[in-house]
Amino acid sequence: IAFPPLKLCHYDMVHYGHSNQLRQAKGMGDYLIVGVHTDAEISKHKGPPVFTQEERYKMVRAIKWVDEIVEGAPYVTTLETLDKYNCDFCVHGDDITLTVDGKDTYEEVKREGRYRECKRTQGVSTTDLVGRMLLMTKAHHSNMDNPDYQQHTDNFGKGPKGHSPWTGVSQFLQTSQKIIQFASGTEPQPGDTIIYVAGAFDLFHIGHVDFLEMVYKQAERPYVIVGLHFDQEVNRYKGKNYPIMNIHERTLSVLACRYVSEVVIGAPYAVGKDLLDHFKVDLVCHGKTEVFPDKDGSDPYAEPRKRGIFRTIDSGNNLTTDDIVQRIIENRLQFEARNQKKEAKEMAVIEAMKKREQQDQSEMDSPC
Repeated sequence: IAFPPLKLCHYDMVHYGHSNQLRQAKGMGDYLIVGVHTDAEISKHKGPPVFTQEERYKMVRAIKWVDEIVEGAPYVTTLETLDKYNCDFCVHGDDITLTVDGKDTYEEVKREGRYRECKRTQGVSTTDLVGRMLLMTKAHHSNMDNPDYQQHTDNFGKGPKGHSPWTGVSQFLQTSQKIIQFASGTEPQPGDTIIYVAGAFDLFHIGHVDFLEMVYKQAERPYVIVGLHFDQEVNRYKGKNYPIMNIHERTLSVLACRYVSEVVIGAPYAVGKDLLDHFKVDLVCHGKTEVFPDKDGSDPYAEPRKRGIFRTIDSGNNLTTDDIVQRIIENRLQFEARNQKKEAKEMAVIEAMKKREQQDQSEMDSPC
């Protein structure tokens, strides 16, 4: 018997926290259908989205635990929606999702017992990522206590009545168990073409997905290995406050992509003889973006070029992490307002829940 769960979300900035929810949701059934909301629905209930709906549809499709997506899913989940897609139940994180007028979007399905919950991934939120982009300092990974960072967290994750446990900022802690949960666990088989790509893959986005999809299509049986550079290395060639995500966060983001078989955590910048021989690499790919020289000024792809296994890939998508940061900066005030409004609604629900609990307790305590 199949138990297909339905997972509905806006997936505005698709990050490893969302991927982890989808991984958990897939574990509850056999076939995972993900509903993704339109730009209009998100704007109405939450505020301006960072990515367009077409970008979000493609990003969610690229997550390896997703079997199917529903484009333009309704913001409020009803029994009718579940029945339409033959779903036994729907799944959401243990945070609350509210409509523009403050109502729980899952009220109907909860009442009918067709709702399941998965745990929210601690240490990541769209709020936090947006704040990191706006902070624009190199120390945002390690300098959580500095006054500038505290100010931006107050602007982005604090309403007039304090912090919501769902919108606030926290710090991600990597564990070996989390990596195991995300990793494919498969080794290259005889006949596989081993393809190596390297980079920062920061704020894993649709530009990365399009590139990796094209890399995947370079062979009939591809085994794609992604080399991720350490934070210090990324900052050397990217500058500013990059990377926005630290090496642990970037590892999970890339591992969640269906086109990736393996990740090298802290790969050397130069793709040298030892790396190519160790992984028995057949093909090395790089996108159309600029190749920055190594510390000594040399070409990091000199060895694969010499072997005749280097290939430049045109994914047809020029979106970069810089472009995303620019989108955020241009809409800064709207995003600040969006998060404060979201948190205010959440705090109102928390207060209402507390009052209800107190009333229930007083009724239990009162003599008959």
